[in-house]
Amino acid sequence: MKKLAILALIALSCTGAMAQQLNAAGATFPYVIYSKWFDQYKQKTGVAINYQSIGSGGGIKQVTEGTVDFGASDGPMNDTMMKVFHDKQGTEIVHIPTVMGAVVLTYNVPGVNQSIKLAPDIIPDIYLGVITKWNDPRLAAINPGVNLPDMPIIVVHRSDGSGTTYIFTDYFCKVSGFWKDKVGKGNSVNWPTGIGAKGNEGVAGQVKQLSGSIGYVELAYAIQNNLYYADVKNKSGNYVKASLESVTADAADMAKDIPNDLRASITDGPGANDYPICSMTWLLVPKEIKDATKAKQLVGFLEWVYSDGEQYAAGLNYAPLPAAVVKLCKEKIAMITSNGKSVMKMR
Repeated sequence: MKKLAILALIALSCTGAMAQQLNAAGATFPYVIYSKWFDQYKQKTGVAINYQSIGSGGGIKQVTEGTVDFGASDGPMNDTMMKVFHDKQGTEIVHIPTVMGAVVLTYNVPGVNQSIKLAPDIIPDIYLGVITKWNDPRLAAINPGVNLPDMPIIVVHRSDGSGTTYIFTDYFCKVSGFWKDKVGKGNSVNWPTGIGAKGNEGVAGQVKQLSGSIGYVELAYAIQNNLYYADVKNKSGNYVKASLESVTADAADMAKDIPNDLRASITDGPGANDYPICSMTWLLVPKEIKDATKAKQLVGFLEWVYSDGEQYAAGLNYAPLPAAVVKLCKEKIAMITSNGKSVMKMR
């Protein structure tokens, strides 16, 4: 009996230890801030969150298969994806935005040690393989005084399923009818030209290594790797540098039209100061979580994000959500249940 009691105590101890960890996977775009959040939250509560930065496509796949407690994506799941999730898991998926960030065009061009300008009619043509040289007349015309060399443009894009790609191609579809008809948008597309790299880290690394290259990454990765990134012409005709202020300006202009399910595109905003290639990023959370302990831990983390976590955004080059969007996020958290009961009321 004594041995059985000891074994029971060990089992309870192990169960408690296991319950102190949540598993998640997905987007590399917000990984810089998520790493900070998970570390801070573990210090505060003892709950560890094991996050695999594998790209939005991987996050959607793993949460759909039920191999993680929640996923993360920079591109919202479409209706078909959400139906597949429902059919497999027997519950809905809830999209909960966390922060906003910018996707920037970063480049490595010999002799160009400054920000260049890029326009919405030029960027898709670079990725279509129409503009192939750095000294192309169209590039030179909007960059007077910049010594653009006569050298090939090496296009770098994501090779994995990527929410950063979704944001980038969502913007392309708004500014280029040809791109919309021939390539489209998504976490993965059939790129007309270029070489692939895995993750924001991989694209930033390739651009850093390859002379004459251009790639798209989340702003934090360009800054961390000391890479130049372009000012982009917005819908109002102004060339805008990606910054917390220009992303926040875009969000403020677009947030008023956010749908109830929070699956909103905020690319190509109308304001004079809007940076045009930016997005919210989402956590993908099952509406019904069977494991009550994990449900309480996950809801506790989500509540902490909006009470304490957002304060870390600006220092890591992400923009915090507008207050109106935070209010909607809290309403979504209140909808999460475990065994039919509100998790917030259980805590």
